[in-house]
Amino acid sequence: MDKNNRQTFKTEFRAMGTTVSADIVLEKTKEDSARKAFREIRTIFEKNEKIFSRFRPDSELSKINQNLGKEIRVSPEMLEVLELCLKFNKISEGYFDPRVIENLERIGYDKDFKSHDFNDRSGKEIFLEKIEGGLEDDLIIDARMRAVTIKKRIDTTGIAKGYTVDEAANYLSEKGFQNFIVDAGGDMLAQGVNDEGEDWRIGIEGLEDDRLMLKLKNEGIATSGISRKRWTIGGRKFHHLVNPKDPENFSYEIKTVTVIAEKTVEADGRAKVLVLMGKEKGLEFADRHDLKALFLDYKGNIYLSRRMKENILS
Repeated sequence: MDKNNRQTFKTEFRAMGTTVSADIVLEKTKEDSARKAFREIRTIFEKNEKIFSRFRPDSELSKINQNLGKEIRVSPEMLEVLELCLKFNKISEGYFDPRVIENLERIGYDKDFKSHDFNDRSGKEIFLEKIEGGLEDDLIIDARMRAVTIKKRIDTTGIAKGYTVDEAANYLSEKGFQNFIVDAGGDMLAQGVNDEGEDWRIGIEGLEDDRLMLKLKNEGIATSGISRKRWTIGGRKFHHLVNPKDPENFSYEIKTVTVIAEKTVEADGRAKVLVLMGKEKGLEFADRHDLKALFLDYKGNIYLSRRMKENILS
């Protein structure tokens, strides 16, 4: 495509509790095809919100959680995300666990964060329970029948946005779009190049662009951290990243972790885990598993895994 004939078409809307945007680089005469694609992307996000939201009583997730111990047929999207939950739980040594939903509700996170104030000055005591037993014992999947049985309630929202970004990106690729970026609140997938013919440039939340920027090409990226979703109950500080291994300990060592992977959902599932692990164990885990990861602490210090250096914009 001639550089002088390139144009970036953009859309933005609200879905899944965040701002979703998409940029498509096309010839200037292809505006109609971009508009059609944007309508489909919005439909994909609205569809998945109805599947994965834990704040909607009519969502598929809510219906599953209301049928504990019963085998229930699920959508292809839910089946794939539940299989990913088992995968991430296993490779993270249990740090990723969708059964944290009850502890999230006990600390007040039982409604949409953006629309509610979670702070509570009352002196009520909060007791959080360590999750016992393997996830595979409480989440039983029959892939052939596309059915699941859960014995404890689960929360799939931790990777739902990343999964949906990938679904939207897959749609664009299948329709022949080669250069685009889909972004759902910082969970992104970038394909091809921008309208300058260069790799997509991504800033890091909490860092000035002149200090560090990342480059992406045919990759997904996700950032997880505790800088946004934090609140206080009875003088005790909480955030939304509950450690299933040690739920009473809310660490504030790491502000954010950014992970780059082939798919956004793969980055999403790992970023949260690395925050919970902390800097030392998280970096060791990232290097051992060949992950691209960037850790940012509250003093502004940056720590990079070995492979993340490949994506630093020089």
